[in-house]
Amino acid sequence: MDWPPYRRPLTGTVTDAGAPTPGLPGDPGPYEPYGPDTGPAAPDPTRVDPAVLGALLHRHGWQRRGGPAGRYGRWTPPGRPGTSVLVPETRAFPDCTDLLEEALTALARSGLPSAREVLFGLRVPSDEVGFTRATPETPQGRPYGPPGPAAWTAQEQLRSAARKLLLAGALADVARVGYHGARHRGPAERALAGVLVGPAADGGRLTAHVPVDGGRGTVIRLHHALHAAREAVDYQRATGGMDAFDAAVEAGVSRELAEALVALVRGAEGARVALAWAPAAGVPAGCAARPEPVEFSPGDLPVLREAADRYTRAEPAVPVRVTGTVVRMRRSAVGGGGTVRLRVLTGAEVPYVRAALDEESYRVAGHAHLVGLPVAVSGRLQRRGGFRRLAAASDVTPVVLDDGERDRLMKTLRDGYEG
Repeated sequence: MDWPPYRRPLTGTVTDAGAPTPGLPGDPGPYEPYGPDTGPAAPDPTRVDPAVLGALLHRHGWQRRGGPAGRYGRWTPPGRPGTSVLVPETRAFPDCTDLLEEALTALARSGLPSAREVLFGLRVPSDEVGFTRATPETPQGRPYGPPGPAAWTAQEQLRSAARKLLLAGALADVARVGYHGARHRGPAERALAGVLVGPAADGGRLTAHVPVDGGRGTVIRLHHALHAAREAVDYQRATGGMDAFDAAVEAGVSRELAEALVALVRGAEGARVALAWAPAAGVPAGCAARPEPVEFSPGDLPVLREAADRYTRAEPAVPVRVTGTVVRMRRSAVGGGGTVRLRVLTGAEVPYVRAALDEESYRVAGHAHLVGLPVAVSGRLQRRGGFRRLAAASDVTPVVLDDGERDRLMKTLRDGYEG
């Protein structure tokens, strides 16, 4: 596969006040966040580690052009050799803080997209996940297609696939199963709340910054899962066997990861995912200091689709006893059984379940709903529909609450409706 030169996507420029301004030709624009913190303000120089700043500058294409050894280095940005900043190497000298303050101020005012990424890496220690798609060149020679609707579609596809991959990593960090469905979504979504994603450069490259605090588990699991998926695909293509995908579940591979990789590769000549650890946090245990990028090609798509189907078929129904509040009831005629929908409080890692009840159980659920009590019901959480349906529902009983529990229940319900 003939890859275009790989580099992390650029971001837009900002003024000292934080408002977007026109940048260099080809700048794709400012960050679009999953989380709220996107400001480019310089961090406090007294809290900046010079070694971390140097590592981030190097990661984002800046080059050290000299300076007294052991004292400071002069760094120049990619494509702008006439611009430079002085960065101390240690805090052993009295002018270290002054030099750091001047360097950080220069980065904040430079208008360079790489400078923005460096400042964010200093303010919020983050692991970086880079996503790249290689698409056929057009007659105009542009590697990722002409601007317009086609480029917009490519950017949306890349952004959607990137989020699915991050979500698959977050789900695997919560539980190792072949098919999550609606399970574990709450904790996984919360783990992604602080992620920032830069704009897709030319529709083909995108970088996600995952804060170490609360998000490192997602990146570690994604790191292991991607390599395990690559090995399982290679094994299947070499031997025809799918057994490696069964063992890969423990590494974090799942239907959700396989479908995310299909979304990333579909319509492209190939795709690559590369990880880089936050310099301030160091390398996590069990991971390579500089992880090799993981690549997938269109030839892997049939195997990935087969793996997704295999995981769906293999995941068993889960016996549960769910406690929840009745939020909907329906039956086709007066008398007889019907279907209820429960908002789950305990017993299952899904927000809602549906259950078909016989006449007596339906009557009990209706009475509990009228007096404001939750009900407990036993059954098997089926994989069909994403573990949202309770099969063989039985033993429906109201759950009596004391005043404190009732208040907590009402608060939970109110927060759920407001959210």
